[in-house]
Amino acid sequence: MDSRERLRTIFNKRPADRCGFWTGNPHPDTVPLYLNHFKVPHLEGLYSLLNDDFRWICPQWNSYHHPEGKGMFVVTKGFECNLGHGAPGPLAYCEDPREIDRLDWPDPRHMDYTACLKALRACGPYYRASGMWSCFFHNVMDLFGLENYFVKMYTHPEVVEAVTRRVCEFYLQCNEDFFRLAGREVDGFFFGNDFGTQLDLFLAPEMFDRFVLPWFRKFTDQGHAHGYQVILHSCGAIHKVIGRLIDTGVDALHPLQARAADMDAATLARDFKGKIAFMGGIDTQELLVRGTPDEIRRDVRRVIDLLGPALVVSPSHEALLPNVPPENVRAMAEATRD
Repeated sequence: MDSRERLRTIFNKRPADRCGFWTGNPHPDTVPLYLNHFKVPHLEGLYSLLNDDFRWICPQWNSYHHPEGKGMFVVTKGFECNLGHGAPGPLAYCEDPREIDRLDWPDPRHMDYTACLKALRACGPYYRASGMWSCFFHNVMDLFGLENYFVKMYTHPEVVEAVTRRVCEFYLQCNEDFFRLAGREVDGFFFGNDFGTQLDLFLAPEMFDRFVLPWFRKFTDQGHAHGYQVILHSCGAIHKVIGRLIDTGVDALHPLQARAADMDAATLARDFKGKIAFMGGIDTQELLVRGTPDEIRRDVRRVIDLLGPALVVSPSHEALLPNVPPENVRAMAEATRD
């Protein structure tokens, strides 16, 4: 059973020859440390060394080429996307949904998928996760500013709905264009929106149901319509809505933030095992940072016992930071194979 077949089987919630493994996507500051430690020339060499089953090849990053050099969601002049929490966004004070259509929204015609398609075709016998990251929850949050976004759900819901529609329609069209070109080169539609904090959801479940879940369902249906499995990335304590996500048809949940409220492996196994596949679950907040390789191996075995066999072992956040020792990453990979 090669990696591609193994993960397809796992995401179909059936036993494979073993649980899957994904190293994650090490932070750019981490990459040279790992390459030097493992004496490999590039990340693909690291993944091969660790018997990694999963390749994430996303068309969203660096593929939007506006003729005037504008960023993807720079809809008003002078807007910078990376806002501090609580800072008002460019639409913070918008109260009329008719204003939304007059803004400079991104155009799918400015996307160039050439590099992504080339990488997919050269991928080899590994599971290929792709599609636009489609992080509409974060984009809308940036456009309003975090606090204004949540307040406007109550004071000006029609404005929030108008902005969400414009953002999601862009992603849906990009996905249609890309999936048509990629075809069978893709196995799973992998997209991400962090709905939780360390302790709870960002927003009340009823607000989630109104402003987020309908669009989330559209993305899930889109992936399935193209014959792809659907993998959701959401950090944080999202236990309250996992049942809703399962009802939309999501095949797998990533990254299982192990120390967030009710996201530990035992609780997830008790409430959702058999209903969804799991990907992640090995704590990156404490264990992978401060644990010994033997402690890592024991925890991997514990998580496999709880969440397997429909499990891809992986860090509880994919962007491994430089404080995660490379020997602990090796221990995680070895314990998965064992």
